[in-house]
Amino acid sequence: MNTSAAQAQRHEQLHEQVRARLAAAVGSDTADLGRVAGEVAHLLHESGQEPDFEVRSADFATDPFFVCADRYWRQCFADSPSSATAVACARWIVAHTTAGCRSAVRAQWALGNGFINRSHLETREQLDEAARDLTGTPEAAELALTVLLYNAGKLRANFAFDDLNAVLTASALATAAGPHRNEAIVLALRSFAAFGSRTLTTEHARDLLDRAWAAPDRPGHVMDVCLNGLAVSVPFDGQGELLRRLAQEAVDAAPGNHMFRFRLATAHHLCADHDEALVHLDAALALLARSGAFSRELLLEQYLVKRDAIQEARLRAAREAEHEARWQRQDAANVDLERAMHRSSIRAVELVAVFTSAIAFAVGSLQVTLSGTLKLRERLWLLTALGAGLAAFALLIVGGTWLITRSRSRR
Repeated sequence: MNTSAAQAQRHEQLHEQVRARLAAAVGSDTADLGRVAGEVAHLLHESGQEPDFEVRSADFATDPFFVCADRYWRQCFADSPSSATAVACARWIVAHTTAGCRSAVRAQWALGNGFINRSHLETREQLDEAARDLTGTPEAAELALTVLLYNAGKLRANFAFDDLNAVLTASALATAAGPHRNEAIVLALRSFAAFGSRTLTTEHARDLLDRAWAAPDRPGHVMDVCLNGLAVSVPFDGQGELLRRLAQEAVDAAPGNHMFRFRLATAHHLCADHDEALVHLDAALALLARSGAFSRELLLEQYLVKRDAIQEARLRAAREAEHEARWQRQDAANVDLERAMHRSSIRAVELVAVFTSAIAFAVGSLQVTLSGTLKLRERLWLLTALGAGLAAFALLIVGGTWLITRSRSRR
């Protein structure tokens, strides 16, 4: 047996061993499934062999074949986070995934590995060169789409909104992707870029969002990118309410999806509904702990940061409510004090008027009594007239004061 034949036989034996071990892991819990898939992926990577089996789903929880392939390509991207690796991954996806799950697998790996390797950015010239290398190759448009999504995932993770929009709309990779540029995931990424951009309008972003959200069967990765774009958007009227409505739709469609729960918690946070936000975020943390997501640690850190922010906002809102109540009590006390002082001032004016009239009457009656040649009857009439006039004067002062203060209190 020659060397090449022996080597081919060894490779076949390795792949048979891999398939048997992964098949035995079907039905295991998430932790055991992930452990077996990771060990097999490491074995394949160390031997320099790509996985030679078919992937029929994009389920981290139950499909060991998908998880193994995911771990394998994650190691490849870690070794070389370039578009060349994305092209190799894209070729494998075309050759080894069924049509029903291909779009989901492509989005999971391209965007996920882009997120992990977000610090390794390539220049526009490198991306154009990658697009030129694909020209004329079989499945060139589908391969270009994977590379486009991988680099878009990096820009999305870095919140480079305008660069992301340029790559998705005006790059050679976008042109090479051809009709795939109108796929829901590309529209969702464009809406993400438009929501975060300071140069594109919210109306344009919402139009792209509506088109992506209306995609047939509304794929989970598309919904997540749409919700992510709303969450990081430049603030606009109704942002929190729109995100809450769409995130609730996503949670209703996939109750076990931890990311959708996280987006719903973010929406309630934007709407200042902090208690409800904590409920959904805790649910997201519980779901994440049971998931087999390859970026679990990164997501856990992100979720915990958001939880701290929600709790801080909740405490701040409670303090502000307490301060508002204190100010309201102080305002009420100030109003009562002002009214009391106002009434005291009125009473003082009335007292002065009455006291002045009494003094004037006393002085006037004394002069009438001690001086002049008038008879007693005439003096009595004079004192009565003087008293009546002074009483009328006092009543006029008191009545005028009452009328004036009454009209002001009504205003």
